[in-house]
Amino acid sequence: MPGLGLVNLLCWSEGYQLKRRCFFRVLLMMALMGVAVMGYTKVMARISLAEPPLQAADALLADHLIVSKADRRLYLMQDGRVLQSYDIAMGARWDGGPKQSEGDERTPEGEYRIDWRNPQSVAHLSLHISYPDAADQARAAQGGYDPGGNIMIHGLPNGWGAIGPLHLLMNWTDGCIAVTNSEMREIWARTPDGTPITIKPEWTPEA
Repeated sequence: MPGLGLVNLLCWSEGYQLKRRCFFRVLLMMALMGVAVMGYTKVMARISLAEPPLQAADALLADHLIVSKADRRLYLMQDGRVLQSYDIAMGARWDGGPKQSEGDERTPEGEYRIDWRNPQSVAHLSLHISYPDAADQARAAQGGYDPGGNIMIHGLPNGWGAIGPLHLLMNWTDGCIAVTNSEMREIWARTPDGTPITIKPEWTPEA
């Protein structure tokens, strides 16, 4: 385990008895830090720290969103051209195909809409994607499983905005699409409710 390797590194120069004491002290410290991080995250999840931005001018509004999962990229489109694009994090199993069921940590694929928004989200603002649609629900009913839901485009968890683009080091969501807080404010302002969103395994804009 990586954590035990760190403990051994911190205690390597001690004698046996001192090393054992150091080992348990460092383990305890790491456990307490883990509890503190979890507690901080839970508290901050209940607190929304920002007023949502106003809607952008019509010339800046997207009429279509496209997600390319292979490129980990979200595109804001208008009349077939790219207005802006953003690097994204997705579900931890983003490359395992489209979302099928609750808890599979996959990001959906298909044609959906931004159907509502939440300014008091546990992450910094969120736009809801209309998964599961009728076809997703029918497939789940036929297969006898829960298709899951609550798939959002959102910023970073409340209280963790300072990590910024470092969140892109891994795909860390349960299936949502995550961007930095400043990017989320842009997307929020430029994406009206009802905007179509297409999520594809791979997509490249025309040159």
